[in-house]
Amino acid sequence: MAAETLKVGKLKKQSNFVPLPYRSVSFQPYEGRMTETVMMQYLLSREVYRRSDIMILHRKDGAMAVAAIERGAEAGLFSHVDQVEILAGPEQCVFIKSPETDPANRSSLAKAAIEFGVTKEQTAIVLGAFDHINIIHHPDPLSINVIEVTPPDPPKLFHMAQQVLGYADLPPIILNLIALDIRKLANSVKPEAYLVPCRSGGLDNLEAPVYFLDERPEQRQNWTLIGCQRSLQFHQHYYNDEPPRLEMCPRQLCSVTKEKLLLKCCLLEFDIELDGDQAIVPWGADLNMVEQALSELSKGVNYV
Repeated sequence: MAAETLKVGKLKKQSNFVPLPYRSVSFQPYEGRMTETVMMQYLLSREVYRRSDIMILHRKDGAMAVAAIERGAEAGLFSHVDQVEILAGPEQCVFIKSPETDPANRSSLAKAAIEFGVTKEQTAIVLGAFDHINIIHHPDPLSINVIEVTPPDPPKLFHMAQQVLGYADLPPIILNLIALDIRKLANSVKPEAYLVPCRSGGLDNLEAPVYFLDERPEQRQNWTLIGCQRSLQFHQHYYNDEPPRLEMCPRQLCSVTKEKLLLKCCLLEFDIELDGDQAIVPWGADLNMVEQALSELSKGVNYV
């Protein structure tokens, strides 16, 4: 947007409009009436900096309005204003102070808007990190449920998805963690011993002795395996039998839903898999895989 002239006229009805880079947003004092006609006349009479696309007009009484401007074609530092579209008047604007919000990140802005109760018909004006300001107009972020087993807590996939939203060029997304506590699952049975996939799972303090499948215990015990299909395959290879097992695969434990889901599966090794509204990544997925999964889930989301 910074290298081009913003085209106005159809932005008011647009959902998830976030001007990026946010240096195109100008926060300007204003003492006139906040009717569309008066504000448009005021802005059309001004010259603006060549990177300004959005004007936030604010009065001493706290009233604010947001306008999109279409600049003239001058090559200098300043341009005249050719057209104005009032996106939100004082009744639709919600001002938010949120120092932890990244004004350059759509999902971060959407999260702040949702937390402060901004509706799909309103515009959030967010004073975020470093006292920098941006807007999200008509916030309507995509909700994605991340289904993951715990421990560890917070689970790795959820943490990775949060990392991706911090830098990736994606529409506004809100992540919802659905945690499946394996400790509760384990405590639902009373075996002589447990066999868990590895030490890193945080399952070394259960109500019976715990053994670790990746260490390939030399002596077969009368244990219950807490693991997925891949763990069962390992056990069959090591001990040539099938033990009692508690399923821990998020893909198997999640109920069928029409909501967008992000989860992982040990049976995948190199590629993500798309299954309706589900994106499944390998257990050892990297950030690129998680970004690809979020990108696939967010296809069709309306945003600018």
